[in-house]
Amino acid sequence: GVSVLMIVNLDSETGAACSKKAVAQGIKTIDYDRLTLGGEASYYVSFDNVAVGTAQGEGLVKCMQANGKTEGPVALLNGSPTDNNATLFKQGYEKVIKDAGYTIADDQSVPDWDNTQAGTIFEQMFTKAKGNFVGVDAANDGLGGAVVAVLEKNKLAGQIPVTGQDATDEGLQRVLLGTQCMTVYKAIKAEADAAAKLAIALSKGETPAVTGKTADSVTGKDVPSELLVPVGIFPETVKDVVADGFTTADKLCTTPELKAACTKYGVS
Repeated sequence: GVSVLMIVNLDSETGAACSKKAVAQGIKTIDYDRLTLGGEASYYVSFDNVAVGTAQGEGLVKCMQANGKTEGPVALLNGSPTDNNATLFKQGYEKVIKDAGYTIADDQSVPDWDNTQAGTIFEQMFTKAKGNFVGVDAANDGLGGAVVAVLEKNKLAGQIPVTGQDATDEGLQRVLLGTQCMTVYKAIKAEADAAAKLAIALSKGETPAVTGKTADSVTGKDVPSELLVPVGIFPETVKDVVADGFTTADKLCTTPELKAACTKYGVS
């Protein structure tokens, strides 16, 4: 009795198997948040993931320049190699960093976005380079936290800018404290609403119009896509994430140091 299947894959291979099985039985599929490479989705709903990476790169460049570093070695700590989103994020931030005149000193991916592995991988990167990075682009807040933990151990937290993504409470707290230079906010409600509207339209037999398309590098096809716009978040704009209802001041302002930062930046 299902007319529409919405799917978030863990990896494209298994996602594609589910997608093809659904389509074979006449079920329309929507890829949600992450494109299933080699799949058969009718539509894809996500944020513009290259734009997410671009926002990270621009944020990192802004923070490095604020530190007086207009060139130098940058480390990339990328997401899972099986996640197409991670590929798109990297495409965005790597271009911005290189175009701004910085060099990529090291470039590693973290299997399954595992934060524990991220800490080990970055510690190895840090040791190999003797800490000689002017910035670190970590692909999300979890990886960013792993990087900051290594920097804290080496008394460099806040001195080497680090990025993140997802506007997690921990990421926002680090942004407020200055140990993480920025994060990227993706309004989940807007993404979910867009997906729900598509699903309802498909279940009625309609052909909804969308804002763009995304190339499937495996099939060579363009998948009609509804791509939302991400927002780079810095200390002075953390309050916007709270105002949007994504989190609360009570969750962020939990220690004397954080309460002082919340007061400074108008988080209430």
